[in-house]
Amino acid sequence: MIRFEHVSVTYSGASAPTLSDVELHVPEGEMVLVMGRTGSGKSTLLRAINGLVPHFSGGTLRGRVVVDGRDTATHRPRDLADVVGFVGQDPLAGFVTDNVEDELAYGMESLGISPSTMRKRVEETLDLLGLADLRGRPLAQLSGGQQQRVAIGAVLTTHPKVLVLDEPTSALDPLGAEDVLATLQRLVHDLGMTVVLAEHRLERVVQYVDRIVHVPGNGEPVEAGDPAAVLATTPIAPPVVQLGRAAGWSPLPLTVRNARRRSVELRARLADVRPPEHRATALGAPVGSVKDLVAGYPRRPVIKGVTISVAAGEIVALMGRNGAGKSTLLRTFVGLHKPTSGRVKVDEVGLVPQVPADLLYAATVADECSLADRDAGATKGATRALLDRLAPGIPDEQHPRDLSEGQKLSVALAIVLVSEPKLLLLDEPTRGLDYVAKQQLITILHQLADAGHGVVFATHDVELVAEVASRVVVLADGETVADGAAPDVVVSSPAFAPQVAKVMAPQPWLTVHDVAAALSSTNGALAGTTHE
Repeated sequence: MIRFEHVSVTYSGASAPTLSDVELHVPEGEMVLVMGRTGSGKSTLLRAINGLVPHFSGGTLRGRVVVDGRDTATHRPRDLADVVGFVGQDPLAGFVTDNVEDELAYGMESLGISPSTMRKRVEETLDLLGLADLRGRPLAQLSGGQQQRVAIGAVLTTHPKVLVLDEPTSALDPLGAEDVLATLQRLVHDLGMTVVLAEHRLERVVQYVDRIVHVPGNGEPVEAGDPAAVLATTPIAPPVVQLGRAAGWSPLPLTVRNARRRSVELRARLADVRPPEHRATALGAPVGSVKDLVAGYPRRPVIKGVTISVAAGEIVALMGRNGAGKSTLLRTFVGLHKPTSGRVKVDEVGLVPQVPADLLYAATVADECSLADRDAGATKGATRALLDRLAPGIPDEQHPRDLSEGQKLSVALAIVLVSEPKLLLLDEPTRGLDYVAKQQLITILHQLADAGHGVVFATHDVELVAEVASRVVVLADGETVADGAAPDVVVSSPAFAPQVAKVMAPQPWLTVHDVAAALSSTNGALAGTTHE
């Protein structure tokens, strides 16, 4: 169905190709995961499938990409629209209409599908993706996760043979992500659709895919193969695979179920070991608070009477399903939303929004970094140093709008982090970040907390919460339904528990690092645990 024949892609002004001599064949009816570091070339590979590279992106493509018998060199994206459906990283940028129902119908209108068929497919898609209650809502008033569902639905209504998705679950809550991935799996198994998706949250997707394509970047060859074989050697891997490495299991598990079945001896060995606290100890004075807050849109409050106080040294995770009010709460903290009623009290505050491009104005990455240094009163090069920790290798002369979504987020994070606000607000801070960049962000947040700053981040990334949060606040329909220490909240929740907590339950372990450290203190990895 999809064939890459010695494909290399080099962008204008680049010193080296983004993709080099890619040989790849994806048969019909497979679900394929494309993984790699931020900026490694995953999005370029995906966009080459429907001709966006090079027809829209520019640059030079050598070799051939053939999809369903059509060569993308002679078929532009519009010529492949009936074969390839594409969903990018930024749903809002791809919308054409104003409301949900019209957006679901637009692609079919462009292909000349009859009105009766269009109506039937719209209804099917609304039910399939849980969008029925949003059918008449303006797209601009949806949460990021709801927008992502609409973008996927708008492509599904055209019934393409190939579906290409770039970070399709990055803005979805855990249960919403499971629903979307289960839907994609049904399309593959029941209809024979071919699905190719890039995703950094490997823990969500590896159990569904038939094959993994690893794009290492830096001109290194692309590797494709069985998920277990590829993940056995890659530097990035989901927590269950990392846990298997720490415990010495072979073969490595790809699912919580398999890891759980192999963990009997591991749980027995650690039964008397006390996991780390994961709680903030030395808290200072409050750096921000809201009391009895009501906020949102006219005649439709999103936040309904929320009271939260954040202390210096505290890292608070905001969790909850899409549309629960997390982003609205952060925007009200920083003054972008005016409260309907209640009180907001904050001193110095900085926000990294869900769309990081909103903070990028300069013509080059170097200019963005220089402006941030000046505005923050920081030493020259401080912003660039932060950026290199999160996403090394981004050229100074690169235009920020031409970066991948993960690289844009890294630049926006560096710009806000360099000013070291007393209260730092982050909206989906790991969307588009690979595991290595995420670990760097975790280190930076811990350093800020230790220095007396307060951090609040809204996220659906349960693994990030396990690694960094000292406290978790769960919102539902604009109200607080849980507020407590991270282990107490996430371990007891099937939806928000990280993979290690599910494998090790009822013991309250949260991260691979904690388990590995405990194993090290109890004489190393387990021996002979290769059974199913």
